[in-house]
Amino acid sequence: MPRPRHPNKHIEAALRFAESKGWEVRLSGGHAWGRLFCPEKSRDGCIISIWSTPRNPENHARHIYKLVKQCPHGKPQIKQ
Repeated sequence: MPRPRHPNKHIEAALRFAESKGWEVRLSGGHAWGRLFCPEKSRDGCIISIWSTPRNPENHARHIYKLVKQCPHGKPQIKQ
């Protein structure tokens, strides 16, 4: 079953970018809409909270892009 879409289009685009890099979106309750987990499945893996109604959605989306790009555990590159 596909995950529900985020209500904001900028954050949804950032989530799709993260998923293309191997990150996993898990929905949560409470203040956060969900969390992003990097491909590293150990305790050292990166986690990003995804807010449902941030004050500035464009800045929150930019922050997600930035953290995904800076993650040292990115998807392994396949050499040909």
